[in-house]
Amino acid sequence: MVKKIQIGVIGIQGAITEHINSVNRVLKETNTPGQVYIIKEKKQLKNVNGLILPGGESTTISKILFKSRLNEAISKKIEENSLPIMGTCAGCVILSKNLIDDTKGLNLLSVMDMAVRRNAFGRQKESFEHKIEIEDFTKPYNAVFIRAPVIEKVWGTCKILAKIDKKIVMARQDNLLALSFHPELTDDLRIHKYFLDML
Repeated sequence: MVKKIQIGVIGIQGAITEHINSVNRVLKETNTPGQVYIIKEKKQLKNVNGLILPGGESTTISKILFKSRLNEAISKKIEENSLPIMGTCAGCVILSKNLIDDTKGLNLLSVMDMAVRRNAFGRQKESFEHKIEIEDFTKPYNAVFIRAPVIEKVWGTCKILAKIDKKIVMARQDNLLALSFHPELTDDLRIHKYFLDML
């Protein structure tokens, strides 16, 4: 981990404050110097060591990412291998290279070797919690799923970290991390710690 970290949270939609609170708690508990910023313009990415792409409505988030040209700045930093990213729920969708379902109006960053299906677990009323086994975690993690996507398949260097039955819900490719669920909506900070350890 770098000595002083700066984490950006894309501030378009979703549980932005909850991600900020989770990262701040990890920084405090691990006595790590750092700050968390809301990112809305590409110039704000300049000094960021890590980026969180929260959940929300994937079409809306992608439209604003591309309209603001934030996507270009993100892609450039990924190419330079200088920007670890955690994408949760809609963020997971946007990181993927392929969508199984209708892609109309949705632009992808297309950086992870995975195919994703949006809303695969159902609509808002089908939201649920489920204990999952995550690779390298010693205890199960109680994951919160809200209109959650599923990672249908991975290839290349993309590695499966967790499943529900045969459905992939967490994957990692180098310094990119994709989750179908919302770690910011639980008091369990292990996933945010895991992400910060990737920096």
